[in-house]
Amino acid sequence: MSSLDAVDRAILDALRSNARATYAELARVVGLSAPAVHERVGKLESAGIITGYHAAIDPLALGYTMTALVGVFLTETADEDSVAGALAGLSSVEDCWFVAGEESFMVKLRIADVNGLERAIRRMSKIPGVGRTRSTVVLSTRFEGRVQPARPAEE
Repeated sequence: MSSLDAVDRAILDALRSNARATYAELARVVGLSAPAVHERVGKLESAGIITGYHAAIDPLALGYTMTALVGVFLTETADEDSVAGALAGLSSVEDCWFVAGEESFMVKLRIADVNGLERAIRRMSKIPGVGRTRSTVVLSTRFEGRVQPARPAEE
């Protein structure tokens, strides 16, 4: 797909609001038939624009009472891809971003408690190429996982 039109963007917005919407429900939202929406969704999936469908789960329900953001500083000789792969292997790492700034990576940890944070930091520090880390504990979350519209905002 070379470019998204207004209908594709409306389908993406509707799916991000409710990934479990039926093709008939999506059709009502975008003004097409259900088979036409089915075809467009298939094309969006094939093009890699829709990369998956996910269940949003409350971390507290799984016992993760703490969130921390950890900056990862690499050594001079570190291999970024190897470090990223090792970070991906840590179950407490929910998200990982390669960033501009002092840190090379910023990771979001979901952990049960301070002891879990300490264990996660120790594991990260043992990864070859990690020089040091800097942690920030999240006290409260005002909003998270905010979905941006698929079309440019009119601001």
